[in-house]
Amino acid sequence: MSATRPPEQTLVNPANPSLLLLLHEVEDPRLDRAKKHSLPDILFLSLCAVICGCESFNDIEDFGHAKHDWLKKHIALANGIPSHDTINRVFQILAPRTFQECLIRWTEGTRVKISGETVAIDGKSQRRARNKNQNLQYIVNAWAGENRLLLGQYKVGEKSNEWSGAT
Repeated sequence: MSATRPPEQTLVNPANPSLLLLLHEVEDPRLDRAKKHSLPDILFLSLCAVICGCESFNDIEDFGHAKHDWLKKHIALANGIPSHDTINRVFQILAPRTFQECLIRWTEGTRVKISGETVAIDGKSQRRARNKNQNLQYIVNAWAGENRLLLGQYKVGEKSNEWSGAT
């Protein structure tokens, strides 16, 4: 039995691009001689690992080894699981805006447009994410409740309010 959507709900992007197809569109900033692992493989592994709770590059590598058989069903991993150092180096030189745009396109494709949907805006200070002489960092989140989807998360300036991050 297939689930149907009520008439007031439609897909925002009916084409619903595959995450893997979108990851292939992200520009690889590495030199050709430094490409032992494909960028889409590294990004897919990293996304899956972080979604599953990994918090470090070591965790991502460990996740890759633990889930190798499952990952091979989705990505090539021609040279095995990349090391934590390789994953770290890739994320150091990857253009954050390009990767962000890829993820936005993917989430827009999976999101359902619900008429009258409420988007909750919430700001938080990152109290333990600083050194002794640094100011607190403030993050604003936009949450689509009915879709159960985080629409965005942005760092905002000190003493600004949640609306400045939402606009």
